[in-house]
Amino acid sequence: MGFLLPILIALLASVLGGLYLLGAFRQRRPGEPPLDRGPLPWLGHVLEFRRDTAKFLERMKRKHGDIFTVQLGGYYFTFLMDPLSFGAVVKEPRTNLDFTKFAEQLVKKVFGYHPMENDHKFLQASSNKHLMGDGLVVLTQAMMTNLQNLMLQSKETRENNQKTWNEDGLFHYSYNIVFRAGYLSLFGNETPKSTESLEKAIDIDRKKSQELFYEFRKYDQLFPRLAYGVLPPGKKREAERLKRLFWNMLSVHKLKTRENVSGWVREQQQEREEHGMEEFMQDRFMFLLLWASQGNTGPAAFWLLLYLMKHPDAMRAVQQEAEKVLKETGQEEAEKVLKETGQEVKHGGPLVDLTRDMLLKTPILDSAVEETLRLTVAPVLTRAVLKDMSLKLADGNEYWLREGDRVAMFPYTAVQMDPDVHQDPLTFKYDRFLTADGAKKTDFYTGGIKLKYYNMPWGAGHTMCPGRFFATNELKQFVFLVLIYFDFELKNPDEKIPDIDVTRWGFGSMQPTKDVQFKYRLKF
Repeated sequence: MGFLLPILIALLASVLGGLYLLGAFRQRRPGEPPLDRGPLPWLGHVLEFRRDTAKFLERMKRKHGDIFTVQLGGYYFTFLMDPLSFGAVVKEPRTNLDFTKFAEQLVKKVFGYHPMENDHKFLQASSNKHLMGDGLVVLTQAMMTNLQNLMLQSKETRENNQKTWNEDGLFHYSYNIVFRAGYLSLFGNETPKSTESLEKAIDIDRKKSQELFYEFRKYDQLFPRLAYGVLPPGKKREAERLKRLFWNMLSVHKLKTRENVSGWVREQQQEREEHGMEEFMQDRFMFLLLWASQGNTGPAAFWLLLYLMKHPDAMRAVQQEAEKVLKETGQEEAEKVLKETGQEVKHGGPLVDLTRDMLLKTPILDSAVEETLRLTVAPVLTRAVLKDMSLKLADGNEYWLREGDRVAMFPYTAVQMDPDVHQDPLTFKYDRFLTADGAKKTDFYTGGIKLKYYNMPWGAGHTMCPGRFFATNELKQFVFLVLIYFDFELKNPDEKIPDIDVTRWGFGSMQPTKDVQFKYRLKF
């Protein structure tokens, strides 16, 4: 017995130490938010959170109020649910609350990429230069060319001389076209020098971008569980296979053989090369750029087009605005452009020149885009707490946060679906973000107080998505071209808008639980 006692004491100490490290003994300190550790050591509430983030956070809010701390997979997250207090987090100095640390952990896990020092600063500076302002002019033109090469010169449209209907899933079609056009616009095109002709180079672009999209969708479907670290062994092996495939397909070696590579991609690759990053790690960064730039826009394009198809008044308003923009730039309606230039739907340049400046003249479409994003984009905005600090809320209450914890906001339920902020929030209203005189509406209130953060699909503050202007242009160009060149309709006009796949809460643009079949044909 005397021999066993030290062993039992050591075992007990090990168990208690392990439980302490797992957070099992954490207690709420004076001045801290309400603490809810959850039913399982270390895991806490992560299973319920992953199953349906929105429902879980609403349950916690009813139980604890507008601020509370929960344990999720070994980390303690303090969620702030009062939109009037979002500014307290958004404006807090990076020395206290920082997104970079959290982001670096995520990209290591999901993309195998190990950032260099000041990686995020380089990315932000390059994005500001190439994805906004004058840099956006070049990308907008590239996107226009690539969209039309895919939409108007696909196999179906080239071989369809009798205006018969083509059928597809609307989600598949929208995601496919926008993803591939965005990829080609950013990562460049096959050079005619290697194929002997421009036509062959374009055909190779179509084929290779199709192969890339096919594999990307496989990875995209694994992504949420991969990010949470809950993939079963077989799926983990598949995720690793796909990562190696993308590192090869997007390699720096292959990138250097392409033409029309965007300044955004080229500059960031060169920056990392000059700082001594090994080429295999640069390849991994290319995959990260592809996902960051194209993982959300395609699904958003689906929702936008579907909402317009299900709301004829919105479709008419956007169609009239598109025709007005073309007329004001001397292009008139698409039919007239085709007749006057003698162009048919065949190999050749863009049929309509839709520039960045033209896209700035579409307040109705802008409102429809923003309304679509309000309904279907649901990121969890997270910051790492770098040191013990206090957070003062709009109601005057002050709470202490612990170093090593995380602070998070979920604007989807906190503001985007709040009926006090957005009347009838589940209904698509294309003009919700327009004033009576047609200008952009920015005055939204809760409890009689004006909100600064009334719609947050892009995040906020210094972590706001730097590619938001390019992504918005992608959406608008896609819809513009569909309206101009195609007759299209749902196979079943009475089919309901599908539900959101709740397993993807927190990762940007939501995806539908099922596709919606539609048919389309060229007008001309």
